[in-house]
Amino acid sequence: MYTIEKLYRLYFNDIYLYLFALSRNKDVAEEITQETFFKAMKSLKHFRGDCDIRVWLCQIAKNNYYTYCTKNKRIDAIEMDEDLSDDRVQIEKDYINKEQAELIKKILNHMEEPYREVFRLRVFAELSFRQIGNIFGKSENWGRVTFHRARLKIMKEMEEKEYGE
Repeated sequence: MYTIEKLYRLYFNDIYLYLFALSRNKDVAEEITQETFFKAMKSLKHFRGDCDIRVWLCQIAKNNYYTYCTKNKRIDAIEMDEDLSDDRVQIEKDYINKEQAELIKKILNHMEEPYREVFRLRVFAELSFRQIGNIFGKSENWGRVTFHRARLKIMKEMEEKEYGE
């Protein structure tokens, strides 16, 4: 069984880097990392082991970050770079378009895991496939394939909504 000290020692850096990728702010990442481990400490006895403990901690961190953004009216805190890397496809560029962004957000909210989280980690947090795989305790290739499948699901739903199918 895990103790909070062991979790902190093992995963502090992973959680901090994840939050730094989301917030792009050292102070915010440090503050929310501390809050994440505090909340984990309070709910550790409820952890059932259905997923990797790192994934569980990242979920807590993500929820804390979204709460922070809402409280600070920074929901749109993550800005997409205008110069996207070559491996990004049209769907990431379309995110900049506000109408498309709203539709993608709606689709993501109804998408099943792990596709939803992998897509968010790749597009919004700009994590590498290796980092995504590590968060889920899987391989880099798993992250790449899962992202690709999520992207296909989003594109399919967008086409269906556009053509009213």
